[in-house]
Amino acid sequence: MDKRPRKRPRLTWDIPPAVPPLAPPKILPNIYCAQDFATLPNYAYSSIYYKGIPRNGSPPWRPDDKDGHYVFAIGENLTPRYRILSKMGEGTFGQVLECVDNDRKEIVAIKVVRSIQKYREAAMIEIDVLQKLARHDICGIRCVQIRNWFDYRNHICIVFEKLGPSLYDFLRKNSYRSFPIDLVREFGRQLLESVAFMHDLRLIHTDLKPENISSSFLRFLSRSAKDGSYFKNLPKSSAIKLIDFGSTTFEHQDHNYVVSTRHYRAPEVILGLGWNYSCDMWSVGCILVELCSGEALFQTHENLEHLAMMERVLGPLPQHMIIRADRRAEKYFRRGSRLDWPEGATSRESIRAVWKLPRLQNLIMQHVDHSAGDLIDLLQGLLRYDPAERLKAREALGHPFLQGTLEVGLSLRCLCCSLDSTHGNLAVFLLPSKCVTLTCPVSSFQQKEAAKMSSLDGNKHIMKGCELS
Repeated sequence: MDKRPRKRPRLTWDIPPAVPPLAPPKILPNIYCAQDFATLPNYAYSSIYYKGIPRNGSPPWRPDDKDGHYVFAIGENLTPRYRILSKMGEGTFGQVLECVDNDRKEIVAIKVVRSIQKYREAAMIEIDVLQKLARHDICGIRCVQIRNWFDYRNHICIVFEKLGPSLYDFLRKNSYRSFPIDLVREFGRQLLESVAFMHDLRLIHTDLKPENISSSFLRFLSRSAKDGSYFKNLPKSSAIKLIDFGSTTFEHQDHNYVVSTRHYRAPEVILGLGWNYSCDMWSVGCILVELCSGEALFQTHENLEHLAMMERVLGPLPQHMIIRADRRAEKYFRRGSRLDWPEGATSRESIRAVWKLPRLQNLIMQHVDHSAGDLIDLLQGLLRYDPAERLKAREALGHPFLQGTLEVGLSLRCLCCSLDSTHGNLAVFLLPSKCVTLTCPVSSFQQKEAAKMSSLDGNKHIMKGCELS
C-alpha cells in the first residue's frame, strides 16, 4: 500500500476569516456553571473579573488571540475550581486543556471553545448531545463522560473525564504498524456497540476516525526493540470510548452538507446525495481497515481522486448513484456515467497513487493471517456504496468476525471501573465465543444477551475486553 505523507487536518471548510479580537467589556456578570447539567442561559457571557481585578486567585484579564482562542499560561486557574496543567491539543473549535479539578481532586480535560458565535452555538449543541448520552449511558462505558460545563470570559468550556491516548496515537507511535487482529476484533466490537447506542438515540456522530476513539485508561505498555516485540506501544486495556461530538447531529436535522474527515467520508457525501446513519458505518469500515493495515484506506484530499480510489479498491460505483449526483459532483463523470479517470487526474503522482492500491480482499490478506475471510466479508458489508444496502450497526454486531475469542495472555477488565480480573479473585471465565462476565445495573435486554455468553460474579462487575499482560 502506498504510504503517502499523512496529512490529516480536520474539516476547514467552515473556518471564518480572521477577525480582530473583541474589546474587553468593562463589567461582566459572574461565571455561569452547569454543574449536574442544570438548564442555564445558552449564551450568557461570564467572567470572574471586574475592571481587570482578579478574584479568587484567577489570572488578570487578557484579550483573546486573533482567532478567538483563549490565551492562558500553565499553572493559572480557569475559574477557581480548575488549574491548568498543560495544553493537550487544538482544533477548529478551540483548545483542549489538561486541568486539575480542585473540588473532585481529579485530572480532567477541558474543551475551551473559541469566542466566536458560531462555535459557541455549536458547543451548546454538543453539550445537548453529551447530556443525552450521559442520561442513557448509565455505566459510562461507551462515550466520554461530561463532568461539567460553564461559560468563562465568552468561552464555552466543557469539562470531560481524562482518557488515554487515541487509537491514532498508538498507530503513530508504532510507526503505523497494524494492531493484532484479536485487538482489532475487540476494538471493532466496542466501536459498533457505541455507534449502535448512538443510533438508537437517533444521533449520528458523522466524524468517526481513529483520532476520535480513545483508550478508557491512561496506562499503556511500552516495549523496547530489545524485547523483540513488533509493537512499541499497546493499550494496557482494550476498553475504548468515543470522543468529540462536536459534529454529531440529530436525526431530524439537515443532512445535505459535507460531513466527516476526508479519509472516512462516505461516497453519498461526496456525490451530494444526502446522508444518514449509514455514513457512520462507512467510517467504521475505513477505521477497521486502518487498524488491521496500519494506514488509512483512502489517503487523499481531492474528490475525484477519492472516488477513483474507491473504484480501485471496491469496484465501480453504481449507476443509480452516479445519475443522482448533484451538480457539483457531475464534473467527476464523463458521458455514459463513467468516472472521469485517469483523464481528469491532476498529476501523474495522483494516477500512480490510485493504481498502487490493491483490491480490498488482497489488502486484508496482506495483513491478516487468520480470520481474513470473516473480516473481508464484514468490510464488504460496511463499505457497500449504496447506503440503503450497507450494514447497520446492530446487524454488524452479529457478524461472525466479531464472535471470535481473545488470544491467550489477555485478561478481562471491568467496564465500569478499573478493577482487573487478575485481582480480587473475581470469577471470570473465557467462553468459547465470548469473553464477558455480566453483572452491574444494565438493561433487561443486555442481561438476557449477556447471560447467554457469560458467568456471574459476586462482586457485580461487567467484565469485557482484554488487558495485555
